[in-house]
Amino acid sequence: MGEGDLSSKGYYIGQVGLFNLSGMDYVESKIKNKFSGKVLLAASLAALCIIALIQSPNISIPNELSHRDIGIMHVLVTGGAGYIGSHAALRLLKDSYRVTIVDNLSRGNLGAVKVLQELFPEPWRLQFIYADLGDAKSVNKIFAVNAFDAVMHFAAVAYVGESTLDPLRYYNNITSNTLVVVEAMAAHGVKTLIYSSTCATYGEPEKMPITEKTPQAPINPYGKAKKMAEDIILDFSKTSDMAVMILRYFNVIGSDPEGRLGEAPRPELREHGRISGACFDAALGIVPGLKIRGADYNTADGTCVRDYIDVNDLVDAHVKALAHAKAGEVGIYNVGTGKGRSVKEFVEACKKATGVDIKVEYLSRRPGDYAQVYSDPSKINRELNWTAQYTDLQQSLQIAWTWQKSHRNGYEDKAS
Repeated sequence: MGEGDLSSKGYYIGQVGLFNLSGMDYVESKIKNKFSGKVLLAASLAALCIIALIQSPNISIPNELSHRDIGIMHVLVTGGAGYIGSHAALRLLKDSYRVTIVDNLSRGNLGAVKVLQELFPEPWRLQFIYADLGDAKSVNKIFAVNAFDAVMHFAAVAYVGESTLDPLRYYNNITSNTLVVVEAMAAHGVKTLIYSSTCATYGEPEKMPITEKTPQAPINPYGKAKKMAEDIILDFSKTSDMAVMILRYFNVIGSDPEGRLGEAPRPELREHGRISGACFDAALGIVPGLKIRGADYNTADGTCVRDYIDVNDLVDAHVKALAHAKAGEVGIYNVGTGKGRSVKEFVEACKKATGVDIKVEYLSRRPGDYAQVYSDPSKINRELNWTAQYTDLQQSLQIAWTWQKSHRNGYEDKAS
């Protein structure tokens, strides 16, 4: 059976097996129980099947995916099963784009892909490919059999604290994998790249707010790896006619206002995660309280100051960047509200949003953190006609809290 036959029946192709969305629990089970003998056996058998399929000289996929259609843009969303990537995929699908998600599910959630498939069941609207961007051979095969018009590159490990503990993983996952993606784009004639970068590339600037001309001096491996990835993209763009947009965004919060998607990090990553997740865990009683790392910074109340950007605004910026991308040109933009909020302010907003008097404990600083970071978004306001709409911190947290309450275990199940 060729890839075209499988895709026509709703199957999705990955490095270790073939799945349809109704059977995707197999993938989650495999990931959770990686040491289970039965699962390992099943994965081994599936791997043999997919290797045979990939090496087959008769690989074919449906015409709808292998050629470009006038008026329909096909966007590859790397990391599209993750928090930000899944929200981006949702927006693109709502706006009538064709979407292929590539994700190795190391940080993403298969449940998010299921939600998207249920919302957009039409043939050839959404394709999910379980693959690792670190495998250049697989990435090139994906590009070879799909006619992508653009790439939105979200896939990345993205925790500052974790990056200081495991820096090589960050350089490999972010920098090396970006090189693989750009090389595949160049080899297969994909001319538009929207790169999801970070304000961490600026480090701790002496002057606020941060503009796009602020010198980049990252102070942790996460920011350094992202800057290296940017450098790869920018250097290549000088020798090509690729349309490039680099979005350096700030601290992401919120979720889909209609409650379809949310943030669901793996339990073992909670200690490295976003402050919103930590607040919600404390409000739900998953952890006894909220631990704040650092109360002695040179800020008004001693806690870090950050620019909190709602995920819906962030996704809107990516879509506008895609619409404005021009061949042979590079656009670099900060994506933030332009307003800094302290961690203490954030915690008070979270208490009001959840209705829970969260217990707070102040600890020593976290390695790699900086005192304050907030943006000057005037360039993106002016050039892309983008302005943050979800600027009420408490409201964004209330929307996210609604999803969290009904998804105590993430996408696995719902609370009664």
